[in-house]
Amino acid sequence: MWLVKRNPTLNLEAPRYISRLFNEFWSHPLMDIDEDSTVWSPRIDVRESKDAYEVLADLPGIDKKDVHISLHDNVLTLKGERKFEEKKEDENRYYYERSYGQFSRSFRLPEKVNDKDVQAEYKDGVLKVKLVKSEEAKPREIEIR
Repeated sequence: MWLVKRNPTLNLEAPRYISRLFNEFWSHPLMDIDEDSTVWSPRIDVRESKDAYEVLADLPGIDKKDVHISLHDNVLTLKGERKFEEKKEDENRYYYERSYGQFSRSFRLPEKVNDKDVQAEYKDGVLKVKLVKSEEAKPREIEIR
């Protein structure tokens, strides 16, 4: 699989872009990836209950110390890295399909959350982040008089 860096500022209709795309495609070796590039993205589920949002991320093979979670201006960001396994002297590798490297996923939350009450749990390769809704964002029953 070949990776081509996406540049949203380029005009896709310009012939110059197509020419540059093919030139870059053939000039970069398969594993020549910038240190700060995002190589893969984990699969994510986002669920909502009346009291909270829950974000679940599949992160198999990643140590929890290599995952970082931040919440800023109602945007939840998950960052981390799956490190490449070192090749042993007595083994031959014939096929690579798993992705390695850094990832970053960000989600704008539709309502305010209580940023003091965010819980994260990592178990069996699944990261679960629970974001409790603020009191004003929770649905409430209105009494009719």
